[in-house]
Amino acid sequence: MSSSELRIRVVPAIADIPAAAWEACANPAESEHQKHPYNPFVSHAFLHALEESGSATARTGWQPQHLVLESQDGVSVLGVAPAYLKSHSRGEYVFDAGWAEAYERAGGSYYPKVQVSVPFTPATGRRLLAAPGEGAAAVREGLATGLIELAKLRDASSVHVTFTLENEWTLLGARGYLLRNDQQFHWENNSYATFDDFLGALAARKRKAIRRERAGALENGITVERLTGSDLTESVWDTFFAFYMDTGSRKWGRPYLTRKFYSLIGETMRERILLVMAKRNGRYIAGAINFIGGDTLYGRHWGAIEHHPFLHFELCYYQAIDFAIQNKLARVEAGAQGEHKLARGYMPVTTYSAHYIADPALRRAIADYLKRERAYVEAAGNELSAMGPFRKDLVFEQT
Repeated sequence: MSSSELRIRVVPAIADIPAAAWEACANPAESEHQKHPYNPFVSHAFLHALEESGSATARTGWQPQHLVLESQDGVSVLGVAPAYLKSHSRGEYVFDAGWAEAYERAGGSYYPKVQVSVPFTPATGRRLLAAPGEGAAAVREGLATGLIELAKLRDASSVHVTFTLENEWTLLGARGYLLRNDQQFHWENNSYATFDDFLGALAARKRKAIRRERAGALENGITVERLTGSDLTESVWDTFFAFYMDTGSRKWGRPYLTRKFYSLIGETMRERILLVMAKRNGRYIAGAINFIGGDTLYGRHWGAIEHHPFLHFELCYYQAIDFAIQNKLARVEAGAQGEHKLARGYMPVTTYSAHYIADPALRRAIADYLKRERAYVEAAGNELSAMGPFRKDLVFEQT
C-alpha cells in the first residue's frame, strides 16, 4: 500500500468517528486478540467517556485532535491515533516540564504541543492503531508522519507519543522521533493456580511480610468486596467518587476526572471494570478501580475516607494479583512509579515514549539528556531486578 492510496484527516471529537471503525483499529476482532489483546484504554468507549464527561477537553487543556487514516475514497478507516493539542504537561506521567521551562527561558513557546496518549492513564498500549492486514505497517508509518504534519499545522513545538509499545517506539525512532525510557512495576503471572502458589515463589521473609500485611489490612472489622457488571450502581459510583476526590485533592491538587465520567464508563464498560471496595461498620471506606484487558488487569487509582495500615496494599496490589490468578490473566499493571511495589512481587519493566522536537537547538539538548537518562533507567532496572522478592532458585520464562 503506497501513501498515494491513503488520506489522513484530523477529527476534533471521538464522537465524530464511528465506534465500530475505531474499534476495528484499536481492538481488532477475536481472531486478532492473541496479537493485540483487548486494551480498555484505547477503546472508543473509554476515550468518549473522557471527552463527553468534560474530563479531557480543550477547556481542561486536552483538545482532541484525533488522526484518522483512511483509503483515498474515504470508505475504509485503516488507522487512528488518539491525539490531543495540549496547553500544559499535566496528567501525562512522562514528565517534560523541565524541557518546557528551558525552552521558554530561551525565548521559545513550548505550548501548544501534540500529545498522543490516553489522558490521565499511565498504561502501556498501542498508539498507532492500525487495522490488521497486509498494509498495517504502512498505516503506522502514515500515522507517525501525520502527527508531525499535525504539529506543523497547529504551530506546535513537538509531538509526544507516550506509553507506547516497543515496536512502535522503534518505528518512531526511525522517523526522527527522540527515544525515551522510564520504568514501572508490573506483576507477572507465572502460571500460578492460587495466591498461595505465588507466595511460594517468594523468599520466606517476603512471604511472611505479605501474609502479615494482608491480615493487618482486615483488622478493625474490615471486609473486602469485588464489584463488577451490574454491581456498579450510581450509588456505588457516588461513594467511589467521594474517595477519588478526597485522595486526588491531596495528591494532585485538583482531580482530573469528573463524576459524569464514572457514570458513562459504568454504562458502556461495566463488564470491563473491577472495583475493589473495603467496608467497615456497614459502609464503604475505601476503594480501588481496575480495568480488565484481554490479558492484563490495569490498576488505576484508589481513594479512602478512613486510613488503616496496609489497606492500600490489600486493595490495590494483593486483590489485583488474586483476581488475575483466578481469571488467568497474564499480568497486573499497577500504574506509575512506586518502588514499594517491588517487595510485593511487582518487578521493574521498561516503558517507552517517543518525542518529535521541531526546534533543532532544543532537539539537540533533549537528545543529549535522553541518552544519559536511558542509561540510568537501564542501570536502575537491573539493580532493582536483583533486589526482587522471589526465591533465587526459581527461573521464570519471559513473557
